[in-house]
Amino acid sequence: MNPFLQQSPIPNVKHIIAVGSGKGGVGKSTVAVNLALALKKSGMKVGLLDADIYGPSIPRMMGVPDAKPEIVDGKKIGPIPAYGLKVMSMGFLVAEGLAVIWRGPMLFKAMEQLLRDVDWGPLDYLIIDLPPGTGDVALTLAQKVPVSGSVVVCTPQNIALADAKKAIDMFERINVPLLGVVENMAGLKTPTGEIVDLFPKGELDQFLQIKEIPKLGSLPFEPTVGKSCEAGVPYLESEDEPEYREIALKIINRFQQTSQPEPSHVHP
Repeated sequence: MNPFLQQSPIPNVKHIIAVGSGKGGVGKSTVAVNLALALKKSGMKVGLLDADIYGPSIPRMMGVPDAKPEIVDGKKIGPIPAYGLKVMSMGFLVAEGLAVIWRGPMLFKAMEQLLRDVDWGPLDYLIIDLPPGTGDVALTLAQKVPVSGSVVVCTPQNIALADAKKAIDMFERINVPLLGVVENMAGLKTPTGEIVDLFPKGELDQFLQIKEIPKLGSLPFEPTVGKSCEAGVPYLESEDEPEYREIALKIINRFQQTSQPEPSHVHP
């Protein structure tokens, strides 16, 4: 079957943005959470979907690890409200600590339910936190719904860049527009204002310049971010990070310039 024929929009959701990375440990979920909050603080209606079926972390990061969704009108799953966002995750449906041991077809069905059977309501943006890597979830997402754009998260060193290139290549192959790259944990600011590199500085900037890929932002390493995640209080709820505001505005401006964003299409 032609994958094009399976693709249809989610009612009342204007833009779907996938946040991905080629590897784990680069802060992708943290960026997804705080990007969603930055968009909300910019006046947007925002949903957040944790599409990491095997290792969901959004419920704990959003401070709702024990939340259980309710059924709306006997039909739809009600997303969990948290910090002004509508949140959904497999972590709400499976007890924390239990492994999800599924093959491809079950994963495809789960993604379909998280996209279609949730009562998202009117949204300007649905941010989707993808699992690390270039596997089934991203392909299923692109086949099922028109994805407005993607954001790739990378840390400064070349070993992370090598995997980020794979994520960028994946989005290109499945025809999901790349909005840009976020460099995370770019440096630690000392009390004196000096920036200390935590990773060897790689060739990310040169690569982005050659490929003409926008760099949406460069986020510093903040020790309080890890504490916020553990406490279930997103970083932007307790701190003001101007870089996130700028990233959100770049994305908003991108879609304001094109009233009808091109939907993604998967090559047959």
